[in-house]
Amino acid sequence: MLRSMTGFGRERRAFEEREVLVEIRSVNHRFYEFSARTPRAYGYLDEKLKSLLGGKISRGKVEVSVYIYNKEGVNANITVNREIAHGYIDALRAAAPEFGLGDDIALSTIIRLPDIFTVVKTQEDEEHVWEQVKETALAALDRFIEMRETEGVKMHDDISGRLDYIEKAVGVIEDRSPKVTAAYREKLYNKICEIVGDRNIDESRVLTEAAIFSEKTAVDEETVRLHSHINQFRDLIESNEPVGRKLDFLVQELNREVNTTGSKCLDLDITKLVVDMKSEIEKIREQIQNIE
Repeated sequence: MLRSMTGFGRERRAFEEREVLVEIRSVNHRFYEFSARTPRAYGYLDEKLKSLLGGKISRGKVEVSVYIYNKEGVNANITVNREIAHGYIDALRAAAPEFGLGDDIALSTIIRLPDIFTVVKTQEDEEHVWEQVKETALAALDRFIEMRETEGVKMHDDISGRLDYIEKAVGVIEDRSPKVTAAYREKLYNKICEIVGDRNIDESRVLTEAAIFSEKTAVDEETVRLHSHINQFRDLIESNEPVGRKLDFLVQELNREVNTTGSKCLDLDITKLVVDMKSEIEKIREQIQNIE
C-alpha cells in the first residue's frame, strides 16, 4: 500500500498526574528528517520520540509537538514549618494578656500567617513520564499513518490509470512501427519511379534503403523495456514496503525509453503518442515526489 509523505495525527490523553498532547505532522523530503518541540524540562524526550517514530516512518520531514500539563500540586511536597508555627503561637499567647485578648488561636488563623508552609517540587520519574508520552504518541502515530495511507490510495489509483494509458500507447506504437517502415518503402519506390520513369528500378536497392530506415527507426527494444518497467511499477505500488525511492528511479527509466522512442520515430502519429506519454510520466513523477 502506498503512503503519502504528507500527514497529520493528534492525540490527547489524561493521566493521574498530568495531561499529554502529542501532534505529528510531516511534508515530503528525500530522507527521514525529525524535529521535536517539547517543554524545556522534558528535552530528554526528543531522542526517544525520534527513535520511536523512526521505526514507523522511513521518509518525510517530520515535526512532533509535545504539550504536558501537570495537575497543580501533584508534583509538590508540602510540609508545615513547625518552628515558625510555634514561634507565632508563643508570640501571640505572650502578647494576649497585654492587649486583653482571649486565647482563641485557631488553625484557620495559623495557616494565614507567612512562611507557615514549605513547598518543595518533587523530582519526576522520567521513565514514567516517557511511558505516558509514548502511549499518547503511538495513538497520534496511528492517526498520522491512517491519513498517509488514505492519501496513498488516491495516489495509487491515479498512477495506475496513467500506467494503463502509457501501456496502451506502447501497444499502438508496436502496431504502428512496422507500418511506418512499409509506408516508407512504398514512398521510396514511388519516388524512384517518378524520377527514372520507365527505366529498370533496382529492387534490391529499394529494399536495402528500407532495411536501413527500419533499423534506424526500430523501437522494439524500447517497447520491450517499457512493458517491463510498467510491470515493475505495478508490482511496487502494490507493495507494503516504502517504495518512493525505487519509483523515483523507475520513472526516470520510463522517461528515458520514451525519449529514445520519440527520437527514433519520424511518424507524426507516434510523435503525438510520445508527447502524451511524456506528459503522463511527468504527472506520475509529481505524485512520486510525495510517496514514502
